[in-house]
Amino acid sequence: MQKLLLLGDEAIAQAAIDAGISGIYAYPGTPSTEITEFVQHSREAKEKGIRSAWSTNEKTAMEAALGMSYAGKRAMVCMKHVGLNVAADPFVNSAITGANGGLIIVAADDPSMHSSQNEQDSRAFAKFALMPVLEPSNQQEAYDMVHYGFDISEKYKIPVMLRITTRLAHSRAGVAKKDSKNQNEIKLPTNLRQFVLLPSIARKQYKSLLENQTPFEIESENSGFNQYIDGKNKKLGIITTGIAYNYLMENYPGNTLEHPLLKITQYPVPRKLVDKLYNECEEILVLEEGSPMIEELLRGLLDKGKKIFGRLDGTVPRDGELNPVIVAKAMGLKTEEGLNIPGNVVGRPPSLCAGCPHIDSVVALNQALAKYAKGNVFSDIGCYTLAALPPYESINSCVDMGASITMAKGAADAGLKPAVAVIGDSTFTHSGITGLLDAVNDKSNITVVILDNATTGMTGGQNSSAFGHIENICKGLGVEEEHIIVMNPIRSKNEENIAIIKKELEYDGVSVLIPRRECIQTIARKSKEKRAGK
Repeated sequence: MQKLLLLGDEAIAQAAIDAGISGIYAYPGTPSTEITEFVQHSREAKEKGIRSAWSTNEKTAMEAALGMSYAGKRAMVCMKHVGLNVAADPFVNSAITGANGGLIIVAADDPSMHSSQNEQDSRAFAKFALMPVLEPSNQQEAYDMVHYGFDISEKYKIPVMLRITTRLAHSRAGVAKKDSKNQNEIKLPTNLRQFVLLPSIARKQYKSLLENQTPFEIESENSGFNQYIDGKNKKLGIITTGIAYNYLMENYPGNTLEHPLLKITQYPVPRKLVDKLYNECEEILVLEEGSPMIEELLRGLLDKGKKIFGRLDGTVPRDGELNPVIVAKAMGLKTEEGLNIPGNVVGRPPSLCAGCPHIDSVVALNQALAKYAKGNVFSDIGCYTLAALPPYESINSCVDMGASITMAKGAADAGLKPAVAVIGDSTFTHSGITGLLDAVNDKSNITVVILDNATTGMTGGQNSSAFGHIENICKGLGVEEEHIIVMNPIRSKNEENIAIIKKELEYDGVSVLIPRRECIQTIARKSKEKRAGK
């Protein structure tokens, strides 16, 4: 049996290839990006003709994957947790349409917000949608669960969520491969109305989804991914989920844990195993990465006098990632703390790369806005968000993908002038186009700056769906052609760019400025690949 050293993301990607996927759909977002990149760089995936190009956003990715499933093929769609918000409409409805070919949705959560706006728990979305969830505790389980997930997806005609977190996605371990499966043949649903969610059809299929909750729970009890591990000291029973199991066991080398342990890595929650732990133990400690979902469930179902500890009572911090030290403290074990960081050591915040085209863009924007009061610039998610920090301090918002244009529109509607939106080229096609259409329809007085560096820079330089299309998109939306202006964001053009921005700030209507210069990192990468003869 072949064994590979893989990141968690890579283990998922390799498993998908081995399990016979025909397509993977995604928009880049840490910590999920490497799954799709692995497939894109895989010779085996190329030989098998697996479709792996980037989608414009998570919603289009989810819908395309659902379409591949409709055709009977196995598909995977990948996104970070906030990307699931974008895909929420098709995600929730896909539990009612069901699947035809196997469909796995990978949701990569980011507790502690290493590169995210929040640390939401994707299990809540799956619970809301009544969809089965797999939550691996290590790379081997991640690999195995992909195979199992596709099987139960096709068995029950249901999409399955695979929920991972940053540490699992970006840490390595040995993974034993299974034999590869052939891709499915095209086979349309036997019920050609399965994916037609007219109310009369949706009501029937929703009843079927509800009826399947019991079989889903039986699968959860019997699959072997959920494990009850007995212990002689019944004073305390422990429940762990996903990677939290590892944080616990790192405090007990050689498996010396003396307390009963319920390891949950498949949902719905295995009720019989939970009852067994609760009935045998005096107190319960819940260790889960993310929201206290199981702890809340236990307090609701089992509030019968026994103490239940976890995030809700402060035994474990309510926010941030778990780690072995936090778990040790919750267990009452002795911990070793690292040295305190001296007060004279200053943190090093992230900054724009030297030579980044965004620097010249925000410098020119700052100078053009100098005569106005501060607080007029609404930004979006990308490298340019760093312009909120010194020395630039150019932007005043960053909420979600595409919010710059719509927030600027709302502020302009309120009477703020000027109202400026700053958005990247990839983010514009991801979620900015519809907001610009609203602004055009309302003849809003906003200036939109689309920073075009010809790539999706913040996640590593993936291809941008906007490449070569921005001006035509803006024209098609109805922006007047004379107010669509391409700029060259270099220092020698600074005065010229300031003059352009000032003029458009005075224009009473929608104007679009497009500072265009390739990302310095992609230029360097291309140069390196050229020298290497790739």
